[in-house]
Formats: sequence, C-alpha cells, structure tokens
Amino acid sequence: MYEMNVLPEDVIKFSGIGCSSKSPTYFMNRSFGFNSLHGRMPSIATGALFGDAHMKGIGVSGDGDSASIGMGQFKHAMRRNMNMVYIVENNGVYGLTKGQFSATAEKGLQLKKQGENPYMPVDICMEALISNATFVARSFAGNPKQVKEILKAAFAHKGIAVLDIISPCVTFNNQENAYHSYAWGKDHEEPLHEISYIAPRSEIMLEQEMMDGEMREVSMHDGSTVILKNLEKGYDPTNRMTALQVLEEAHQNNWLLTGMIYVNTAKPALTDIYNLVDTPLNRLTESDLRPDRAMIDKVNALMF
Repeated sequence: MYEMNVLPEDVIKFSGIGCSSKSPTYFMNRSFGFNSLHGRMPSIATGALFGDAHMKGIGVSGDGDSASIGMGQFKHAMRRNMNMVYIVENNGVYGLTKGQFSATAEKGLQLKKQGENPYMPVDICMEALISNATFVARSFAGNPKQVKEILKAAFAHKGIAVLDIISPCVTFNNQENAYHSYAWGKDHEEPLHEISYIAPRSEIMLEQEMMDGEMREVSMHDGSTVILKNLEKGYDPTNRMTALQVLEEAHQNNWLLTGMIYVNTAKPALTDIYNLVDTPLNRLTESDLRPDRAMIDKVNALMF
C-alpha cells in the first residue's frame, strides 16, 4: 500500500475467525477494521462497502473460515463481485483449535492427532472461478516477491479479487510431504508466468535479463498495467475455460500452480450496478433520506 501511495484511511479491513483473521491487526493501523463472526466476513464487508462505496475493502480469511463454515458466504461474495481483495491464508489445518483437518487438506494427509484424511479437498481457486469471481490468483508464502506483485494487481482490480495464499502452518502441518508445507511448496511450485505491476502514469520498462517468452499486458480500472511473462507459452488469463483446465491439470499432477489464473475487467463491481448517490450512505442525514411532505402525499394519493 505504501508503494502504491494508498492512504490507510481509504481502506477498510475485514476478517472472520481463526489464526488468519488476526492478520489485519498487524498492518495499516490507521484503517478502520472489523473482526467479524466465523465465516461471516463477506456479510459485514457487503454492508460496509455499501455504506461507503468510495472505500476499498481488504478481507483476510482462512481455509476454515471460507472453505468450511463460510463457504456459502464466500460464493455469494464472488457472484456479487464485491469491490474487495479477498485473501485466504490456506494451510490445510485448523491451527486455532489445535490441528484438525480443514476442508482444503489433501486426501491421505496424516496428522498426529487426527489420523488420515479420507476426503477430497476443496480448491479455493476452482470454487472462486465456478462462482464467477473476476480476479483469481494463487501464490505461496515462500515466494514473497510474487505475493507482493499479485497483491498490487488485486488491489488495482475493481471487483472481487481472490488470492489463495498457501501459508504453511509450522506448528501443526509442516511435514515435508504435506501439500501445505513449506518444503513441499518450494519443491512443487509451478508459476504460470512472471508478474509485474506497473502503477498508473509510471514508465513501463521491462528488465533486459528476463527470459524469452510471450508477454501479455492487462489494463486495470485505475490505469495501471499488469505485465505477465508466460513461462508456459500461450496461457491466457482472460480465458475462463483455460483457467479451469489448468487448475484441473495442476490437481491431477500435484502441482502448486501460482500466478494470476483469471482476470475479467469488464464486469461491473457490486456497487456500480446500483444508482448510489455520490455522498456515502453512512453520511446521509435524516433530511437527505426523508421524502418531503408533498412527495409523501403524492405517493399516498396514488396508492389509495
């Protein structure tokens, strides 16, 4: 946010319940925030972002908060295209309650006190795509450079931007063969592209040492540009069907696919489809909201 010259007062932070939901406490201390109920963060965010549509939302959740108790609210936030960055800190385990399997834990995972997981996992990115999210990305906490560029691109997006961040839990789920461990992530990460974020009005320059590959520019709503250098030639992040295919391929091959998986800048954000006044709703006074007496009489006359 500092590098993008974003004022903390223009951002509102949200979270649910869990280890992940402590995160907003530790950044942008001048921003308003709301730590809500377990799985209910999208409802709180919807109300707040309607209250002041000029604000940008950042929601931080976890795989338990969004993929289990909050799955219904997660999917409705996607289809409504709320103007919010939705970060899921995904570690495949319930760390706050001492190490149970989460809904994103891989089938066959062995945990000390839980035995073997018999269920297929929920894929956060796949669920977001199916629910018509307009920005879907995955990254790995062990690759902070990529995380940073994806965060910038997500914040520049107008609409819902879902970031599935594989975030190893070093206490309860860090065996080397576990899909959410640091060691496994380092060994199995498969970046789709190298990603660079270019702020509005900045000169666009590409580093000379970048390896050959197809370049694709994605223009964001605020005039910024995201430059994707394909490592796998021909991948198009604006094609939803292709995005679904690469996610399924990654699942079949046990790849940790990272990068911008899908983006759609054409769909209006939630508050754009309503005829809102310029003044934030939470600043309107009673006199602004109450119809005058003549209008009330006219409506009553039509009804009766």
